[in-house]
Amino acid sequence: MKTLILSLTAALSLIASAAAADPAEGRWRTQPDDNGNYGVISMTMCGNTLCGTLVESYNGAGAAIQSANTGRQIVWDMEPRGNGQYRDGQIYAPDRDQTYRSRMDLAGDQLTVSGCVLFICRDQTWTRDN
Repeated sequence: MKTLILSLTAALSLIASAAAADPAEGRWRTQPDDNGNYGVISMTMCGNTLCGTLVESYNGAGAAIQSANTGRQIVWDMEPRGNGQYRDGQIYAPDRDQTYRSRMDLAGDQLTVSGCVLFICRDQTWTRDN
């Protein structure tokens, strides 16, 4: 009986953690950068904030390429604010070797990523990569 209770408790814990997953978690395909290259970002929770790591890189023709930034965390400290809004984060843009204060807005399978340095801002729309 004790084993059954422990098994049920473990199963319920797994279900609860899956239900608590943030809607922006998963794989996201970036827009092409200034060089025509794009990447796939794996977004996960890092404590109470969302972070993202570049896991794959492609050229404009869609062929996989080697990148020194593969494996690099390029999104960090994104605070979930509810209703698909994330604020007070940072994002690193490899094509410009620049880190931006950033925010994200999730709508379905599109994630609008906005970043600013001083008064210079840029936006990209990333799409969910199944």
